[in-house]
Amino acid sequence: LLKNLIMKKAKMNIVSKKIDFFNEKIGILTSYLCIPMILITFLVAFMRYVLDFGSIAIQEIIIYLHALIFTVGAAYTLKHNMHVRIDIFYNNFSVQNKKIIDFYGTIFFLIPTCLLIFITSYNYVLSSILLLESSKESGGLPILYVLKIYILLLSLTLFLQAISELFKNYSGES
Repeated sequence: LLKNLIMKKAKMNIVSKKIDFFNEKIGILTSYLCIPMILITFLVAFMRYVLDFGSIAIQEIIIYLHALIFTVGAAYTLKHNMHVRIDIFYNNFSVQNKKIIDFYGTIFFLIPTCLLIFITSYNYVLSSILLLESSKESGGLPILYVLKIYILLLSLTLFLQAISELFKNYSGES
């Protein structure tokens, strides 16, 4: 029985480390998108106010980059326990009580929310892909479906990180 428990914890630890590695790499790669987003924002302002020229497609690139940074960065933020909390009481709790709150919060709130987002948006995203949906704006990007795929990425990466956090909490890792 003890051997089984040790094996389970070892397997959970391996899975958790793989998920953490994946979300760490994706989070770091995504963070580098801030640089082109800032440069493109500057370019849009320069073109509009200095050259008196605007481009909807370039403005939409900023939206796509910002959405990708936010959606993929959510799992990275959870991994580093840096997400926003309203912590009236949480900061004063012991480490053990914080782990209990995080554990049950993940089970009863985070995982169901990830599943709900994925389930309710799957057909929405799929129909957008099948239609090759494009921007409604004249001169906009013809790849609106890519922006909608980010919804599924958010729910998947956040769900995986939630599983990793549960495994770490169960096996005593942090």
